[in-house]
Amino acid sequence: MDSSVLDAVTQAFGVLFKGRNLVRLLGGLGVTVQIAAVSVIFSLFFGFLFGMVMTVKLKPLKIACRIYLEFMRIMPQLVLLFLAYFGLTHAFGLSISGEAASVLVFTMWGTAEMGDLVRGALESIPRHQYESGRAVGLTEKQIFCYVVIPQTIRRLVPLSMNLITRMIKTTSLIVFVGVIEVVKIGQQIIEANRLTVPTASIAVYGVIFFMYFIVCWPLSMLADAIEKKQRS
Repeated sequence: MDSSVLDAVTQAFGVLFKGRNLVRLLGGLGVTVQIAAVSVIFSLFFGFLFGMVMTVKLKPLKIACRIYLEFMRIMPQLVLLFLAYFGLTHAFGLSISGEAASVLVFTMWGTAEMGDLVRGALESIPRHQYESGRAVGLTEKQIFCYVVIPQTIRRLVPLSMNLITRMIKTTSLIVFVGVIEVVKIGQQIIEANRLTVPTASIAVYGVIFFMYFIVCWPLSMLADAIEKKQRS
């Protein structure tokens, strides 16, 4: 490798160890993971309820659920963030933080996606499972609790892992509503060293990529392992 290139790379990565830059990036990652974790918890809970509502045989309710689902899928998350952060503030005079807006948007989006997964899992349960439960004297409530729900959860685990991974990666958008998370801190570090170390962005964004990889990769591997185990 050419010595000038090596020096540039060394300088770029040296920025990470200047002052508290690496600690700041780790702190920003903590904010990202915290927002993602809260959003995931709410999404799993409300998504399960939403999925059950989507299976109700009531046409107006099914239409309303479908409209909500399609709206959340079609509308870009960044636009939803702007609507929540800037729109609510101007329309209703509410004071909402970037963190709260982010949790709200990701929960609404995650609820829609999780609800559709739950609906599909519930509808995939064969009808003879219900008939077998009735044949042995189980009530409808017992069939739902002891027959349907366990099989639904078994189907949902690998799918929900993939959704959680997507939600974690999408949190990078919260930088646009003023949340001081890992990408925002990375931008601050790059800007502070723009004149002295122009190549700092290579190292900073490389480390941010690695951080996201470390958080998401175990979830992806776990989802694959669970899916393989279920198939065997």
